Amino acid sequence: MWRNKNVWILLTGEFIAGLGLWLGIIGNLEFMQEKVPSDFLKSLILASGLLAGIAAGPLAGRITDQLNKKTVMLGAGFVRAISVIFMLIAIQTGSVWWMVLFLVMIQLSAAFYFPALQAAIPLVVAEKDLLQLNGVHMNVSTLSRILGTALAGVLLVILPLSMLYFGSLVAYLALFGLTWFMDFEEKREKPGTGKESARSSGGFKEVFPIIKGLPIVFMTLILTLVPLLFLGGFNLMVINISELQDSSSIKGLIYTAEGIGFMLGAFIVKQISQKRSPYAILFFFSFVIGVSQLLLYFADVPVLSIAAFFVFGFAVGCFFPTAATIFQTRVPKEFHGRFFSFRNMLDRVIFQIVLLLTGFLLDAVGLQVMVVIFGILSLVMTAAFFVKFKQIRTEVQIKEKIST
Repeated sequence: MWRNKNVWILLTGEFIAGLGLWLGIIGNLEFMQEKVPSDFLKSLILASGLLAGIAAGPLAGRITDQLNKKTVMLGAGFVRAISVIFMLIAIQTGSVWWMVLFLVMIQLSAAFYFPALQAAIPLVVAEKDLLQLNGVHMNVSTLSRILGTALAGVLLVILPLSMLYFGSLVAYLALFGLTWFMDFEEKREKPGTGKESARSSGGFKEVFPIIKGLPIVFMTLILTLVPLLFLGGFNLMVINISELQDSSSIKGLIYTAEGIGFMLGAFIVKQISQKRSPYAILFFFSFVIGVSQLLLYFADVPVLSIAAFFVFGFAVGCFFPTAATIFQTRVPKEFHGRFFSFRNMLDRVIFQIVLLLTGFLLDAVGLQVMVVIFGILSLVMTAAFFVKFKQIRTEVQIKEKIST
């Protein structure tokens, strides 16, 4: 795997893109703290971009399956670089509306880029190396987040806010250049007018029977709702913890702790997978995520708040590579573009709902009551999904006995 040129380009590109992304995210938080007083209004602004990504989801899936994955990634990367210009205008004018336009453009590019990236990963390495590459890829992303947030904190002290976005622009242009040098074989069927043509050009309705017919894929897709319940309001919670503790430095410590936990989890998940089934990994760490949310009841205590994010990071570091590998290996490759686009769109819908709910609850009941609600909900969802999984597995075993 490590002799593969595409693997190194993929990981280097992810690292550079992650730096640019987190420079922009910290810049966004800083800009909103100055211009937007309400948590709910902050959530509405962030949700505007997610809504655009959701709307583009079906089109992104069809295009990803019809066109070369590299072509889709290049187009999306170019749009992402151009979008930074709108944020520079927002800073210059002090207008939140330009920031909304920036968020819309960058989420539109993400709606195309990430399904194409997920569909390209199985084309880069053999199936036996997928879990390892998924874990390393996510670790590189997390490392870039740690360094990106640290770099952003330093730059905010010594340079104007606009310099963070200049850094993002440079990173996105570098990613565009690296993507250009990727070279992987993608077998494509010749265009036709029959059933195969419809399979490659249809919308999400072609994907739903595939998901329904693969119980592990369906269950994994549903179970990803648990970490999204935490991730959807992640940045708003960080802002509130910073205000609760009256400390701006706690933001960087929280991001760093969560990032280190994620990297550790993604590093050892392959060893865990050799002893435990994917089901066991998903359900156990889904439970741990719920516990980490409850731990944030003590968010006014710096050590415990940092510990909660570390535990959460470790849990999702094991959870997401396992889920990604299941999707990449169980879903037929000809449906990868539409499936990952559908998953991306579903994630954005949940993100938007959780984001708005987080903003509302932070204003209405405060952080500590909110995390108790979310924690209990996560544990109940995990238990309900586990019971349903047991029922599905029993039904499958009965059908196998009958057939034999």
